[in-house]
Amino acid sequence: MRIAALIALGVLALPSTALARDYPVCLRVYQGYVDYYDECAYTSIPQCQMSASGRAAQCLENPWYAAPVQRQPAPRARTHRRHHRH
Repeated sequence: MRIAALIALGVLALPSTALARDYPVCLRVYQGYVDYYDECAYTSIPQCQMSASGRAAQCLENPWYAAPVQRQPAPRARTHRRHHRH
């Protein structure tokens, strides 16, 4: 029974973790003294700060953010120019 419950919780956590990796900034919203939740859906700190304004919240760099991998261009083949003399 415990294993099934843990698996169910893990499956429910997958979508939020996947989404959390898409954005570099999170808004941490506080509910009471020790309870909070994170909204990782912001592309910049200023964008997040607009949502945090007037709320018990702060903006943080997303520790789960997975920046897109930039592929390096393939090296170009070197061609040698032949100099023709006239």
